[in-house]
Amino acid sequence: MQEQITRESVAVTLKATKLTAKVLAKALGALAKKIHKEYVKSKTPKGMQSVKKLMNHNVPTNTIPIEGDKGLFEKVARKWNVDYAFHKTDKDKYLLLFKSGQTDSITAAFAEYSSEVMKRAKDKRPPVMEVMKKAAERAEMERPKHKERTRGREAVRE
Repeated sequence: MQEQITRESVAVTLKATKLTAKVLAKALGALAKKIHKEYVKSKTPKGMQSVKKLMNHNVPTNTIPIEGDKGLFEKVARKWNVDYAFHKTDKDKYLLLFKSGQTDSITAAFAEYSSEVMKRAKDKRPPVMEVMKKAAERAEMERPKHKERTRGREAVRE
C-alpha cells in the first residue's frame, strides 16, 4: 500500500511571499496542464501506425515511394525509432509516410534499408526447384538416347 501511494504521489513546491487561494489555484492549474501533456505524449502511438493515426499527430508529413518488401523496412525503422505509415498504391508498391521532423532518422533508416535490400539481392540463391530442373536437363543431355546394339553371331569353331 505504501509503495502504491509513493508511486502515485506528486510533490509540488511553491515559492511565494504570500500564499493565497489564487496563487494555489494557478499552481495546481499549471500542474494539471503538465500532467495532461505528459499523459497525451505517452498515449501518442510510436513506430508503425495507420495513416489516419499519423495524420492525427498534427505535424506535417513527407512521403517516399517503396517497392518490394515492406517488412524489411519495418525491421530497420524500429531500430531508428521513427513514426511512419504505409499506404499501398499497387502490388508490392507502397507509399511511406513519415513526420517531417524525423527526416534525418528516416534518411538514415532508408540508407540502411537500401543496403539490406542490395545485400539480399546479391546473396539471393536460386530456388531449389530451379536447381533441380537444371540438373535434370544436364543429366538428360549427357545420357545417350539410344543404345546401339550390335547383333551378330559368333563364329562357332568346328
